[in-house]
Amino acid sequence: MVEATATPSLPLAAAALLLVDVQNGPCGPAGPAGSNASPPPRPPGFEAHFQEAVLPRLQQALAHARQGGLEVIHTVIANLTADGRDRSLDYKRSGLGFAPGSWESRVIEPLTPGPDELVLPKSSSSPFNSTSLDYLLRNMGITELVVAGLLTDQCIDHTVKDAADRGYTVTCLIDACMAESAERHRAALRCFSGYCRQLTVAAFSGGASLPHS
Repeated sequence: MVEATATPSLPLAAAALLLVDVQNGPCGPAGPAGSNASPPPRPPGFEAHFQEAVLPRLQQALAHARQGGLEVIHTVIANLTADGRDRSLDYKRSGLGFAPGSWESRVIEPLTPGPDELVLPKSSSSPFNSTSLDYLLRNMGITELVVAGLLTDQCIDHTVKDAADRGYTVTCLIDACMAESAERHRAALRCFSGYCRQLTVAAFSGGASLPHS
């Protein structure tokens, strides 16, 4: 009888940075010729605020997470089927969705995923409903999520609440998220404040410890 060889235990990161839907369709530049989906209409000032305020903070948070050895996971809105029949009812009603493998479904260039970072296509507001995110987090020993991205009152709201309901400790980076207006952003933060800790990127990058780290 051959005895099993013990596998050395490996340290598992307790926290992951989850960047939600920071992709070409919702917030990237105009697509190249041949792009086959129209991005959602952007309100006046949306793109300027994203480029000038939110994107630099996303880059700062991403750099800090990578330097600190946190897992980094990106979600992107992307159908699994060409015609989007797999999308949630909300996405179908709102006309939201991008073809699999399309330019619109790619993470924006300034936040290009690293070679070993997960990119999960999702077809619902919360990645917990249309991806294997929960399964992956548990396999990697992740107990805490740091969430940032788009939009505060939609996919960020759903993600934070779903993560908390599944037992994850959640931190939302409040100035690395945005909605279609400042009012909607603030209202969303108030709405899900009971589900998470809310930090600025400066506090997160400056060494504010995560609750259980």
